[in-house]
Amino acid sequence: MSYVDDALAALTERSDVTAHPAEVEAFRRRLEQLAKPESAVLPGEDLAPVDDLPTLDALPEPSADDARRALDALAVIKLNGGLGTSMGLDGPKSLLEIKPGTSFLDAVAVQTLALRERHGARLPLLLMDSEGTREPSLAALRRHAGLEDDELPLDFLQGAEPKLRADDWRPVLWPDDPRLEWCPPGHGDLYTALAASGALEKLLAAGVRWCFVSNSDNLGAIPDVRIAAWMAAEQVPFALEVARRTAMDRKGGHLASQGGSLVLRETAQVPEGDDSFTDIERFSYFNTNNLWFDLEHLRALQEADPAAPYLPLIVNKKTVDPTDKASTPVLQLETAMGAAIGSVEGARALEVPRTRFAPVKTTDDLLVARSDLYDLTDDGRMVPTGAAPVVKLDKAEFGMLGDFERRFAGGAPSLARATSLTVSGDVTFGAGVVVEGDVTVDGPRHVADGETLRG
Repeated sequence: MSYVDDALAALTERSDVTAHPAEVEAFRRRLEQLAKPESAVLPGEDLAPVDDLPTLDALPEPSADDARRALDALAVIKLNGGLGTSMGLDGPKSLLEIKPGTSFLDAVAVQTLALRERHGARLPLLLMDSEGTREPSLAALRRHAGLEDDELPLDFLQGAEPKLRADDWRPVLWPDDPRLEWCPPGHGDLYTALAASGALEKLLAAGVRWCFVSNSDNLGAIPDVRIAAWMAAEQVPFALEVARRTAMDRKGGHLASQGGSLVLRETAQVPEGDDSFTDIERFSYFNTNNLWFDLEHLRALQEADPAAPYLPLIVNKKTVDPTDKASTPVLQLETAMGAAIGSVEGARALEVPRTRFAPVKTTDDLLVARSDLYDLTDDGRMVPTGAAPVVKLDKAEFGMLGDFERRFAGGAPSLARATSLTVSGDVTFGAGVVVEGDVTVDGPRHVADGETLRG
């Protein structure tokens, strides 16, 4: 048997889950792409910059009736499969508090309920969960009265596929913990998971035509009625929100043009020695991972090709036990959902303000979110109060949430007048600390209650 047959057999013979035909075909495509690495490469010389995109600020404000109709036909999907292990969490990252008593999911729930009330619209909310995030996340959402929809589930599950040995591309075996033999296929699995879970048909049967999708940890990703109305009015099948790149965005996926069509290029698609990826002047838009698409169009694509839409392969090199670097090297075959912009005919990109991209990926980001640089409004929005400084906390001392909480036991310092904060070594902070200008703090040190640190 070939490595393709072996891997497909592992997927279809899994005892606890029956693989959906769309999952089988999508995995088969990734396996075949693995043998053709050149198909995923996008050299800078083959790409052109993208100019003259429509902007969110230029979209008209819809009438009250148009806004209600647009939101009635829209569902919000939050990618919620992450366990926050990079911060030392053993539960859903989305249950992390961003303000006292309010988690990411609490904010999402309040935002959704507020939009429904403001526009008199339905606006269902669904999570794309993993097995590990499902139960605690659903319990958190159900604490918000009125959030559930009688015709639709609150979530659906992302898929799973075998990790492949790096040496022969066969499914890895790990008897010590067989769960580690499996991995999610990246957030590009969204389209397959919608079909495999039955959520796609349920949404369409309930009269939902459009979806807005974003990461659950992106504080700026709130459905905008202007985009919803624009999608419906112009019958846009797929739209990707992009923002202007800065020096901080040299590593994230960027938008480009290839043969007159829009494409999204990720780091993994850059040939060795090609330095064009970091050219933020030439390729000036980055992917916010906020996207919109037409569910009817997706169903039509999948009727013709169960693995649709076509997405380039991203090969993630890991060890089978992520906590043991000496364990068997493996490949995880992944795709990015935003890459559908390169294969969906008529797909568009929309320039949005950077305020729509405010993810919390590290404890550095968490400190900014918890500080006075963000206000949490009654309708669940995290509103920036000023420009965020560059925050660099010592990863060895602050990288894990438990250490972070202990070192900021008195709460986040004021960062409203800070331009940068760099902390090295064993440092703890008291309550009411204020940071002004460019500040570096070296440990061992305790910053006293009410102390002002000036650069």
